[in-house]
Amino acid sequence: MRRLRQQLTKEKCEKILEQGKTGVLAVLGDNGYPYTVPINYYYTDGKIYLHCAKSGHKLDAIKNESKVSFCVVDRDDILQAKYTTLFKSVVAFGKAEILTDENEMRSSVTALAEKYCPDCLDGIPAEVEREFGILCMIKINIEHMTGKQGEELLKEEIR
Repeated sequence: MRRLRQQLTKEKCEKILEQGKTGVLAVLGDNGYPYTVPINYYYTDGKIYLHCAKSGHKLDAIKNESKVSFCVVDRDDILQAKYTTLFKSVVAFGKAEILTDENEMRSSVTALAEKYCPDCLDGIPAEVEREFGILCMIKINIEHMTGKQGEELLKEEIR
């Protein structure tokens, strides 16, 4: 990273990944074009879990090349008076793995549902069972990540 002062610590990056609601998955798509897709996810222990259908462009791309990146934007406020942005984001790089172990699939989709539906925990087991046959779970094993915040945000936090 060019501006090391703006670099976020690993702990701050992990907090952003834990609290974020939507991330953007980037894969190597058809004909060498990057393909990005916003997606809900859950993060734990250096891994990002996401779900998808058992077929589709995203899954095909992962089968062809497991290297992916995943971006989460924590803050993105325009500071018009200074012609800048108060931003904070993380980009994680790693290898995507299509899960085949049913126990890991069930536990990861349950954790994903619990993250997004904390008020409907009682219904999650039945929903997981209902959708399990058409579900594909992907785990991204993070190899490295980087986080950055805007210069003005850094100044604001120092004050």
